[in-house]
Amino acid sequence: MSADQQEKLLSYNGEVLILQLSKAKPSEGGNIKMNKLHVRRIGFNSGTKLFVEKSTGSFNMSGEGVEMIHCSCASDFRTEILLPCILMKKKKKKSIKYMLLLLHHSNKFELVLHFNLDYELKEPIKLLAGPTVLWSYAKKLFYITPQTCTVLCAPVQFSSIKWAGKIKGEGIVVLGVRAACLSEGDNGQCLPKSDAFIWGSEFLAYAVEKQKILTNANFLPHAYSSIVSCMHICRAEAVSGKFRTSVVAVTCKSQLIFFQDGLPKEVHQLSGQTPCALQIAAVEGSSQLVAVSFTSGDACAIWKHSLQVASCWRNVKSILVDDFAGIGTEQILVLLKTGSFSESLNAFHLTDFGKINHVSSISDENDTHSAEELQDNYFLTIKALETRLQAGFASVRELQQHLQLKMKVLVESCKALIDLVQDQEHSLPSAAKEGLVSLWDETEKPFDNDTPMPSKDQERLVEEVWYRMMDDNLVVGVKLVDSFLLLLSDVTLSLVMDQKCPPTKCQCNVVTLKTAVQAQSASHWQLDLLPKRIKLDFHNGKECHEGPSQIKAFTAVTCLSPLMAFHRVHCMVLLHAKKKSCKDKNPQKSKNMTLLCGDILLSLAEISAGKHSILLNDYKCIGSVKDLLVLCAVSHKQAFQIISPDCTLIPLKTWLLEQMACVPVEEYPDCMVCRKSGSLNGTLFKWNLKTPFEGMLTVFYRNQTILFQCLHSLFGSISPTCKIRPLRLGSKKVLAEQLALFLEKEMVTLRHSFSSALRQTENRWSLTCKESKETDCIPAVQQVREAFKKEQKQSMLGMNQTVGGDLYRGIILNVAEAQLNSDMISWQCSSL
Repeated sequence: MSADQQEKLLSYNGEVLILQLSKAKPSEGGNIKMNKLHVRRIGFNSGTKLFVEKSTGSFNMSGEGVEMIHCSCASDFRTEILLPCILMKKKKKKSIKYMLLLLHHSNKFELVLHFNLDYELKEPIKLLAGPTVLWSYAKKLFYITPQTCTVLCAPVQFSSIKWAGKIKGEGIVVLGVRAACLSEGDNGQCLPKSDAFIWGSEFLAYAVEKQKILTNANFLPHAYSSIVSCMHICRAEAVSGKFRTSVVAVTCKSQLIFFQDGLPKEVHQLSGQTPCALQIAAVEGSSQLVAVSFTSGDACAIWKHSLQVASCWRNVKSILVDDFAGIGTEQILVLLKTGSFSESLNAFHLTDFGKINHVSSISDENDTHSAEELQDNYFLTIKALETRLQAGFASVRELQQHLQLKMKVLVESCKALIDLVQDQEHSLPSAAKEGLVSLWDETEKPFDNDTPMPSKDQERLVEEVWYRMMDDNLVVGVKLVDSFLLLLSDVTLSLVMDQKCPPTKCQCNVVTLKTAVQAQSASHWQLDLLPKRIKLDFHNGKECHEGPSQIKAFTAVTCLSPLMAFHRVHCMVLLHAKKKSCKDKNPQKSKNMTLLCGDILLSLAEISAGKHSILLNDYKCIGSVKDLLVLCAVSHKQAFQIISPDCTLIPLKTWLLEQMACVPVEEYPDCMVCRKSGSLNGTLFKWNLKTPFEGMLTVFYRNQTILFQCLHSLFGSISPTCKIRPLRLGSKKVLAEQLALFLEKEMVTLRHSFSSALRQTENRWSLTCKESKETDCIPAVQQVREAFKKEQKQSMLGMNQTVGGDLYRGIILNVAEAQLNSDMISWQCSSL
């Protein structure tokens, strides 16, 4: 290219635009010098694998000192179409005239903007949407658009511009560097605004159209403000008033750094020196390549996701990124230094490191040396990549072995923990066999890989383990067999996960349901207290109530959503309780025990299919006893005492059946489930009529709004003279009633225990007296003396009667348990 010509290269819509400016020449018959701006559109031919010329165009300008200073692609504000833009400069006597040209698809040039300045523009110059020309001069930011046609100055100072572009919601944003500013404190003193005071400079983001500084945007740390050579903002969006950013930058120390929300995440050291340009290519397979150019003519491409070097080039003239092959994704076009740009298109490398990989054939003898160097460079790059790949495979194998060893240690630790809570011995494997060093002196013991099973005594205590899902709650239930070895008031459940799940709260409670026979007997008001109907069975040492026993289950409720993040969760259920000791004379002394009840497996696929789930929106009836227990466990409970001094409370049951659309549960008639559509669906009621004028209503509700709706409907159905009093669980009145019941139960236990002991001694004494009767023929005086001695002996035997050991232990156990319950309720009353 001659000295009277100027040439620039630009990629647009998959084409290569070669812009050539021929310097001024005198026109025929005059002194006017004409300058010609010529454009050539070059496209890639997929058949011949070469670049061919498609069309040309030109634009004439008169005058001297005409130059092309910058070219880029920007959108036209009239059509919002992206078009090539060329910024021209023409020197005058006292000023410099700048002209902005748009190149249309028909190769016609349009002058859309011109302005005069008394100084010369220098890089970096940005052509942005509008098109907008933006530059900095004397630490000030200037810009001009076709809409204003006037040079405007932004009220910020920039020593240099690092990036400019369009951000959604903010418009055109300029990211630059300025000297660190100090903010004034309350006392008028200047205080450092941030760590920028340490480095002497800071990054500043300014929105041009909104004319404001983005204080909530954090792109790069201020420490990098003086060393960043070029950068590219991959993502910038406002989420909940805060910017989320992703930036890739190259420093003057040849470091490629990825930043996430203003913090460095990954660093890669480049092989070249003095980087000058950075481009991002979105290639096939949703991958991205970072192309870095250096002032020395070297260039390299690096995979963004792995920071692995894809390729390196030498003697590079220009690098363009566009969809030249027309496949829908971008490729990298590398042009070598072989003269003009037209000649460079004969020595190129077009690749996306996938399906597209074309290298031009060089026919010129002068380019043979460059081709050989390029081939050697490919060979060296492939060898380096193979070496790095082998090293990566070796590292992956080491990591896999390390992870397998970690998994073995974790599994053995879990087994040891299970054995510890079950009071069982556990044998650890030898550290030497695993290639480890033991931290303590170990002895060789046989190791069993099988997980120890619970003992037979523990297995007899657990009858069933089940689980259900309701809304966002996981409910795990455990039903125990009837046993007097456990203090049921001290039973709690724990859920042990095999994954590293986040800590969640687990609420444990006891749910008790009355069977149909008990509910029928309790449906009528009784004047006699319950303990008067208690019978004792001394053969098995247990209390027997009239009718079948109650259904009692222990439940644990926890949040389900944190567990579902792992798709599959294996969970072990542990039960903690206190075990009584019959050998100990003091029944209050008990032993803490932990029982492995079983395990459950949670799967996101099963939950999505609705398995083990209870949906209140479609709630029509109680499917099983477990569903009713789950509804009681996850709901809040509130009891109300209803007293009617003027009329009976019979209409209250009508209110439950008709207005609330409740349906009694067949097996548990004292429980009624609301089938009314809306939020009330699934609400559980218990109505206990003590007398015709007094009763207790218990509501199991999911939230306070449902409770208020129930009370609003109740107030409209009962007499205005009725009094409704909420009963706080554990209040003095309730505890006082419980204390009275337990005291009467204690008296009944004492009475029956002593009656049984007295009956046993009387039977033994009567047998002794019958055996001692004799009918010997002796004198009358002797008979009187013998009769007196017998009466004296019988009197001594009656005063020193004893009972058997089994009967005595049973009496002491029953009396101690009754007294313990009475003392517990009494302590609760005194603590209120």
